[in-house]
Amino acid sequence: MKELFRILAINPGSSSTKLGLFENTQALFVENIIHTRVELGLFKNIYEQEDFRAKVVETFIVRHGLTQSSLDAVVGRGGPIKPLPSGTYRVNEAMLNDLRHNPAAEHVSLLGGKLSYMIASRLGIPAYIVDPVSVDEMILVARLSGFPDLIRSSLSHALNIKAVCRLVAVDMGKPYGQLNLVVAHLGSGISVTAHRAGRMVDVSNANEGGPFSPERAGGLPTCALIKLCFSGRYTEQELLDKLINQGGLKGYLGTADVREVERRIDDGDDESRVVYESMIYQIAKEIGSMAASLGGSVDAIVITGGMARSNRLMEKLNTLISFLGPVKVYSGEDELKALASGALQVLRKDEEELVYE
Repeated sequence: MKELFRILAINPGSSSTKLGLFENTQALFVENIIHTRVELGLFKNIYEQEDFRAKVVETFIVRHGLTQSSLDAVVGRGGPIKPLPSGTYRVNEAMLNDLRHNPAAEHVSLLGGKLSYMIASRLGIPAYIVDPVSVDEMILVARLSGFPDLIRSSLSHALNIKAVCRLVAVDMGKPYGQLNLVVAHLGSGISVTAHRAGRMVDVSNANEGGPFSPERAGGLPTCALIKLCFSGRYTEQELLDKLINQGGLKGYLGTADVREVERRIDDGDDESRVVYESMIYQIAKEIGSMAASLGGSVDAIVITGGMARSNRLMEKLNTLISFLGPVKVYSGEDELKALASGALQVLRKDEEELVYE
């Protein structure tokens, strides 16, 4: 039986394309190709970027001399398509159609499945996505919004969250399926999730609720938001951009860089301090809410994502949440490795590849 598999992982980001060649889960080459505003400004939407991003991947393949015989699979980050159980999915025509025509939200991660399929088809090898943004394991009572016309949806940083949950399980010496966890992914958007016995049973959708973050506005006063929508001040697209890309720290302080905000605080900027502490306060409230959804039975509170690298932020957050249970920090994210690991499980036949229908 084959023991070593070579996997090309593709993670499209808003301003970069991250690429990695893995032998099993060992990275051989990793590159983060930055795209300038001028380059991306040539395209009206993310779908027009397909050929541009594909050329970036092709250049990586040529640079490292990759061929059909040297690769076993290509795996891309999965975007917000229809609700799906966690796992590794083979990219097929049905998925490609939904990635292009029926997304739950427009996000650059939608290109991950398309790019992996374009490259894999040329090489005659399988293409996969792993734990897409739309992983949905929410329990029924968590779905109701309080307004029958609207339902709460499960959109989160599922790829990194699920990968970190498996790391926590190994570190705690228990199967993921036997743990109750609250996991907060602290990035440009913030996802706070509750995990019961291996299922992500509740999700704070970073685009529609929860704490404000470096770029997102989070949950807002409903009546005031409705009045703003009909005020004529903004078009629909302008307001969506303000809520998702220009909210949070960026909206208040003009920067989404937590390090810059902390520098301003050190220089005595009181406004920056209040906004910064308010974000941490809201994160703690959402973590407490998820702990309540688990009935207070929490084996660990897990903090991950880029902001978890800030010692100051973690110290302040820890003072607010440590009474809920042990706090474990897994700073940053390694989504390329998580993609490779998901594909490897299927190639080794440790897990079955899931069919997108």
